[in-house]
Amino acid sequence: MNTKPFLTLEDVRRVAQAAEAEALKNNWAVTIAVTDDGGHLLWLQRLDGAPPVSAHIAPGKARTAALGRRESRVYEEIINQGRTAFLSAPTIDSMLEGGVPIMADGHCIGAVGVSGVKSIEDAQIAKAGIAALGL
Repeated sequence: MNTKPFLTLEDVRRVAQAAEAEALKNNWAVTIAVTDDGGHLLWLQRLDGAPPVSAHIAPGKARTAALGRRESRVYEEIINQGRTAFLSAPTIDSMLEGGVPIMADGHCIGAVGVSGVKSIEDAQIAKAGIAALGL
């Protein structure tokens, strides 16, 4: 039987707190979502002033990163390079930068999705959250 690491509730809280700190440091009103490796929502936090739609987009970015085992921006780049058929990929719905997988020992154990500011800034917040795990 193979084994792999997984996110604990404490891990999820640590990621969310670090992501929130990065957002607040830059005065960015965003929504932060953390999922498990199957894209199931473990944490959703909408900071004051974050657009309501960001509460739908952030979990989608995280789910896309978790299921695809890569940053959601990769899908955006594929589509922008002309492979529009990728828009029909099942269960992958937020193909915008800002979703980042959480990798541990070569395994995807979850993902962080952020929405509310420029996509590159969303990704910066997600990566700051993941960095708190020290992986």
